[in-house]
Amino acid sequence: MIENKPFPDDLRAWVDRFLPGVEQVTDVSWPRGSSRVWRVAAGPSVAFVKVSPSETDYDREVVGYAFAARALADHEAPRLMAADPDLRAIMSTPLPGQVVRDLPLAAGVELRVHELAGRLLRRWHDHSTPATEQDRQAVRTSMREQAQEAAACLESTARHLDGEQRALVEAASWGLPGMAEQLPLVFQHGDYSTRNWLWDANRGHLGLIDFAMAHHGPAVEEFVWLCGAVWAVRPDLKAAYLAGYGRPLSSAEERLLLLLTTRLGVSYLNSGLVKQRPDLVERGQLVLDRMAHQYR
Repeated sequence: MIENKPFPDDLRAWVDRFLPGVEQVTDVSWPRGSSRVWRVAAGPSVAFVKVSPSETDYDREVVGYAFAARALADHEAPRLMAADPDLRAIMSTPLPGQVVRDLPLAAGVELRVHELAGRLLRRWHDHSTPATEQDRQAVRTSMREQAQEAAACLESTARHLDGEQRALVEAASWGLPGMAEQLPLVFQHGDYSTRNWLWDANRGHLGLIDFAMAHHGPAVEEFVWLCGAVWAVRPDLKAAYLAGYGRPLSSAEERLLLLLTTRLGVSYLNSGLVKQRPDLVERGQLVLDRMAHQYR
């Protein structure tokens, strides 16, 4: 039995109600302190057990699993087996495939994976429930906070930015709230990056995991990580993804995506300088360089 993060006794007792006779527990958490996920096995029966770091994460994930069951096929998303709000525990079925991030893929396969990712997300968005005024207010708050963060980061990183980068960060500091008001809201996955895509090479299927950030927001907000980490240097993957998504981005969406990704980049840079983390400094400068190039 492999247990890097201890499997609590109360969690084990809860799991035993739904999967009796667990023989193996394997810690499969992400390498960060708040991640607590285990693979549990009882003979041939396997499940994944997660303890959410907060009530908000737990509530969002339970709603996300219910939404995924309506929007996606069985091979595209795990299914919720059990949930306990007191333990903030979630048990789900396994999903075939390997995490796409850092997975070596042939060029044609990589394009196919990104096309399928766009197609899957479009179906997810098309199943969106109508946003409430509370959802809209939450988006306003988020955009205002991101704009404020951009302004604060600009003060502390200004000497590390060139003129184009400063102009973009300034635009993010005043433009984000108004830009978001122009766009309709969809029900987002919330963390639609390659670490949450599972590629089943045997069947040619793409699956999606981790619904702890599911909420309403502008559709283009789902693309921020991809824009900064992938699309700026791989326009072919952006084209494949949007072909799968089924439509190009509007000019307003392209502008919002640019500003949101700029905010992310300057946040990386600022955190790296404050924490003396050269890796974050390099990441932030790279994202800002890419956004400035795109802006030109």
